Amino acid sequence: MKNLAGKVIEARAVAYGGDVGVAGPELRRLRLLSGLTQEQLAVRMDVQQAAVSKIEKGGEIYLSTVQRYVEALGASLRVNACFPADAPISLKLCDTFDIEHGNDDQLVLPILGDDPFRPQRDVVLSIKPKYSKSILDGRKTVELRRRFPVSAPNGTLAYIYSTSPVKAMVGTAAIRDVLKLPIEQLWAEFEFAASIERDQFNAYFEGLEHGFALILDDAKAFSRPLPLNELREKFGFEPPQSFLYAKRDLRKALRDEPAIVSH
Repeated sequence: MKNLAGKVIEARAVAYGGDVGVAGPELRRLRLLSGLTQEQLAVRMDVQQAAVSKIEKGGEIYLSTVQRYVEALGASLRVNACFPADAPISLKLCDTFDIEHGNDDQLVLPILGDDPFRPQRDVVLSIKPKYSKSILDGRKTVELRRRFPVSAPNGTLAYIYSTSPVKAMVGTAAIRDVLKLPIEQLWAEFEFAASIERDQFNAYFEGLEHGFALILDDAKAFSRPLPLNELREKFGFEPPQSFLYAKRDLRKALRDEPAIVSH
């Protein structure tokens, strides 16, 4: 059986009646996939086998218990809150920031767990036009996010997609570091480098204890911005609400055609 070490197991609310008892059988399925017996898992959790059996039979389970169970499998637990796109919080945050949506009609906000960074991957960042211009002009050197993998390697290339009304890939920047910091420290350290007003900052990070700062440098503008219709036609590209990993054909095309980058 494949080892689950390093994988992210996502906990989701069930749509059919919200029966929390379904969590037990799902956890058992993960244990079987990992090739562990109840006895082995009990040792890892430092509990009796009977406790593992009780968890897997269903019933109400504390979130802390689910987290211990999943971590004993060698995985990490991630819990998201999914809001309808027309919910007040969605409208409030999307008015100021570009945030990741699970699909077209949901806003997904992390509650527990950080995203791992896929190795050797460039990313596409969706950024509002006034901020993307500031980055390419060298005036904005820090991009703030509610979530971003802190494991992103130094030098990860970020392709900058400028959102509506520009709707085009406009340049690149190198991500030199990703810092996860308490909200107040984030503001104190990067108020000016992030080019953001305090009320916008507060609204974006409302309810969070920590945020993420992407330290950018070596920003380069494309001599010819690539419009969304061209990106769709050539690469099947759809702009992310927050970030996505750049597809291989898109990366290759942009890297192999240095003429589009102004030096």
